[in-house]
Amino acid sequence: MSLSRRSMLSVAVFLGVAALIFAGWSLESRHAGGRRLSNRIELSVTNGADRGPGTLREALFVVATAPGPARISLDVPRITLSSALPPIVNSHGVRIVARQAGSEIDARGLSGGPVLDVAAANVSLEGLAIRNCRGAAILVRAVHVSLQSTTLTSCDVGVDVAGNAHDLLIEHNRFTDDRIGVRFSASSPDTTVTANRFSGERDAGLWAVRGATNLRAGAISVRDNRFDQDHTGIVTGNINILIERNQIAGSQSAAVDLVGGGAIVRGNRVSGGAGMGILADGAHAVLIEHNEINGLTAYGIMVRGSSDTLVRANRLYDCAYGMAFVLGDARDPSTVVDNIIIEPRYDGIDVIGDAPILRRNHVLKPHAFALRVEDFEGPDGRKVASAPFLDHNSFGPSSATVAARQGGSWWR
Repeated sequence: MSLSRRSMLSVAVFLGVAALIFAGWSLESRHAGGRRLSNRIELSVTNGADRGPGTLREALFVVATAPGPARISLDVPRITLSSALPPIVNSHGVRIVARQAGSEIDARGLSGGPVLDVAAANVSLEGLAIRNCRGAAILVRAVHVSLQSTTLTSCDVGVDVAGNAHDLLIEHNRFTDDRIGVRFSASSPDTTVTANRFSGERDAGLWAVRGATNLRAGAISVRDNRFDQDHTGIVTGNINILIERNQIAGSQSAAVDLVGGGAIVRGNRVSGGAGMGILADGAHAVLIEHNEINGLTAYGIMVRGSSDTLVRANRLYDCAYGMAFVLGDARDPSTVVDNIIIEPRYDGIDVIGDAPILRRNHVLKPHAFALRVEDFEGPDGRKVASAPFLDHNSFGPSSATVAARQGGSWWR
């Protein structure tokens, strides 16, 4: 073979190899580009142990460094933990979903701390069941987090919301036999707690209390939930909150306990229980309106040590007592207007050491006093006079009435 022919053959072979290399590189580049475009990973938990391949722990470590959003499917019936899991830190978004038949996380082996620590935004938890937590089942310390169709049982706190968390959705979940179902330590703007079921919570179904008053933040919306046989349904203080259209039954202490300012309690249905319906204690500028309350063995509504509270258009029946106003601020009195109280087993309205404005209220068929007005005498002998202002109220026949002041004159 001549030199020229050998040279041409060598060139042809070189060009062919180069073409193959370029084609392979081009194909690999296209594949890599596709991964970068989606950057989504799917993981399946197939091992219910605390650690090892296929466990939830390994999945959380993988998604922590994932370059894009991740989905974790819990495909085992039961996960048993004996040590704390790593926090969820993927900022691209993580979705954790239980299989259709359900998947339970048993946390009895943990000494404390949260079972799931949500430390990144855009996390969704769906269909889980977490039980036996000495600490919180779920700690939320990020924004844009949703919890749906999950059951939290026998935990210290079901969902613990940190002060920096907001824009949360807690929907269609069940909280059973916890100390507290959902706890907020501060205002959480644009947060909705809706269509959940709370039962047997030892302290409260929902707890939203801040030590210092800060009402500039947006409100938490608590609506269309059901609370059954909890010690207290909802406890709130110094946090902007709208409590609306909830059903609260069988509370042992109070259905709703209000402290400080920022609360609107509207359109709720309260029934049964050994405690009070709505208790405003040391409250300021709260609104209690259009609630229906019945079957309580104590007061339907009590406003104590409070100021500028508006109690409007509530309907109470078959309670031991209707309403009470105790030791309020006479300089900034509460206003009580357009309420209906039907057949209380004792008094309709009690005023003790207070000066509320009572307008257009109806007390029908009380078994004791329609209106009882008494001065308060403290253990040190200090007296606080009662001086309610009465305007166009209707007090039906009762076994007795007491002296009260109306427009500066006494009537009986």
